[in-house]
Amino acid sequence: MLNLTSKTHAVKRSLQRLAAGMATAAEPIGATKVPMSNLEPNAYINYQRIEDNLAIVRDRLRRPLTLSEKIVYGHLDDPHHQDIERGTSYLKLRPDRVACQDATAQMAILQFMSAGMDTAAVPTTVHCDHLIEAQIGGVKDLARAKDINKEYGLGFWRPGSGIIHQIILENYAFPGGLMIGTDSHTPNAGGLGMVACGVGGADAVDVMAGLPWELKCPKAIQVNLKGKIGGWTTPKDVILKVAGILTVKGGTGAIVEYTGSGVESLSCTGMATICNMGAEIGATTSLFPFNHRMVDYLNATRREDIANYAKRFQHNLKADENAEYDQTIEIDLSELEPHINGPFTPDLATPISKFAAEVEKNNWPADLKVALIGSCTNSSYEDMTRSASIVKEAADHGLQTKSKFTVTPGSEQVRATIERDGVIKAFEDAGGLVLANACGPCIGQWDRRDVKKGESNSIITSYNRNFTGRNDANPATHAFVASPDVVTAMAFAGDLRFNPLTDTLTGTDGKPFKFSDPSGFELPPRGYDAGENTFQAPPEDRASVQVAVSPTSDRLQLLKPFKPWDGKAPTDLPILIKVKGKCTTDHISAGGPWLKYRGHLENISQNCLIGAINIENEEANKVKNQITGEYGGVPQTAAYYRDHGIKWVVVGDHNYGEGSSREHAALEPRFLGGLAIITRSFARIHETNLKKQGMLALTFVNPEDYDKVQPSDRVDIVGLESFAPGKNLTLVLKHQDGSKEEIPLAHSFNEGQIEWFKAGSALNLMAARAKENKQ
Repeated sequence: MLNLTSKTHAVKRSLQRLAAGMATAAEPIGATKVPMSNLEPNAYINYQRIEDNLAIVRDRLRRPLTLSEKIVYGHLDDPHHQDIERGTSYLKLRPDRVACQDATAQMAILQFMSAGMDTAAVPTTVHCDHLIEAQIGGVKDLARAKDINKEYGLGFWRPGSGIIHQIILENYAFPGGLMIGTDSHTPNAGGLGMVACGVGGADAVDVMAGLPWELKCPKAIQVNLKGKIGGWTTPKDVILKVAGILTVKGGTGAIVEYTGSGVESLSCTGMATICNMGAEIGATTSLFPFNHRMVDYLNATRREDIANYAKRFQHNLKADENAEYDQTIEIDLSELEPHINGPFTPDLATPISKFAAEVEKNNWPADLKVALIGSCTNSSYEDMTRSASIVKEAADHGLQTKSKFTVTPGSEQVRATIERDGVIKAFEDAGGLVLANACGPCIGQWDRRDVKKGESNSIITSYNRNFTGRNDANPATHAFVASPDVVTAMAFAGDLRFNPLTDTLTGTDGKPFKFSDPSGFELPPRGYDAGENTFQAPPEDRASVQVAVSPTSDRLQLLKPFKPWDGKAPTDLPILIKVKGKCTTDHISAGGPWLKYRGHLENISQNCLIGAINIENEEANKVKNQITGEYGGVPQTAAYYRDHGIKWVVVGDHNYGEGSSREHAALEPRFLGGLAIITRSFARIHETNLKKQGMLALTFVNPEDYDKVQPSDRVDIVGLESFAPGKNLTLVLKHQDGSKEEIPLAHSFNEGQIEWFKAGSALNLMAARAKENKQ
């Protein structure tokens, strides 16, 4: 309840709007009820809550607000008493919805069940898109996936619907909303002005259970765009450039807001592309201010009521004048070149004019084996039609692709529309292979057969992520990331050194030609074709649904609660592995064929840290058992320690756990008996996931102390008996020569998170409190 009368509140709100230079609404924003989606007629957008919360927050802060602050603070659970300090406070928020993809939904739902919950408190959807492996082509791959994964008959958005982020953009995202999703690329919805954040399944369970979502108050990074995008430069090149500036960890703890006149030259789906790949800079999320491009997209996807409602609310869908940011980046779109990022990391950014020289200089394989377009990042109608314009021009000169060329439609709606409009035929006539509407090679679901594992080769994609082995499980594959335009053009050259802006190809008539600037349609002129209806609503009679998990299943396994902390100071712990260099969630919990075990913690734990490089021997999945003296796999050694009652720790480098939101990377070390992960620094989502599962996520106060740790050390962690926010712990290193060193360790646990650790996990604490409330 607000501590103001409605009349006083309305007057105050009007004065605040006038002070910020904004127009006053003619009637309360909440006077009109607009459904969040055409598929959820009883779930409404609540702009009034944001209005009311911001009236309170403005009165407290008395300063202009950025766009992200308006949306985030507008969803505060308790705006009166919430401590608000960027980069410091832990906010309690009330998201509007939850989105789960199949590979993480299994574990989220299992956790939801184990907490004793039966109905989600907020609108929640599950999307079947990750468990479809690319091999032969769309129809056959989809049929094979349905057979292999028939055990997961969850319904909702069935296999073939499309990639979760595209489905969300087409059906559920709305300006000013707050959504969490169990995939790191959930920020895709920022293209429609939504604060959409990737989280682990345990965070999703909190919200599904009706609890507030906890988020450290984000900082705000401004990317100011001027000029106008055109020619071969695309929205993808904006984020490729930003990734080169900020690196994979530069956005950690911040929301990236795009501003400036240049925004007007970007399509709504182009803005979504930029926000999607913001995950690659570690950002909490990214978003754009409400504009006419969003209105056009909402109208085209049959959500005119939302577009009209957002227009009335647009004073809170843009930053206040003179809002302050923690960092500002300036980019002139008129001067921005197409970029190619990689290999092995998405932040190694090279302008296309310099890329051929870099290929030669670094001895990257110049022969381009495969070019892949699509994915959740770049599979819009605009992307597909621009690529088709390149394909058609090559066909006019009698050319077919030299590299293998694959196309992944982002959704059934996009697939049906581009099929109707002849785009798919153009791709196929040129030698392209159209894959199922799913993630496919982007997340390792690729049964690749054209090269052997270990064979050095190059591929280029319009995807978002290119870590070692990410796409095809081959650590020797050099994966590069670019726009669909550049990827398509290179498929005809078959050579990484080809620059479509300046170089020529030779047609079948023997004459050279240079590609024209790509062209396409922002939205389909004839409207979208919805294609096959693949949505399944929850049953009206919930009591008729029985959930049964076979005890003999190797795909699903009910969860058992982790043991609470025993209250004892941890001493003489072995180091399971000291990780050298980059360690993403792909290294900690591999994707690809392992995805089928995402609902079976015991089975999937067999991939724990098998991709991490052991600093002791420069090898993956080979560590020394400190008890037996023998070398073995990481998960096997961890299980040995666990089964002999020995807790262990992992020591990691910078930005440990970057990449996917997969919480299995936190569940697995916990299941295998780990106590602490100690690093130079963490990626945001992974640090939270570790805390949720009752693991200690600790960082070296002095990052150079990482070098003092020897893989053969035994360690003590001192200070847990007085574990408190802001109070350092101490790591005691016991070297084999008998000497000792004490190293200070920092942590970011708040009081509630410390209770998670003591209870054994956040889920344990939730279940215990739910039980108390029932008594």
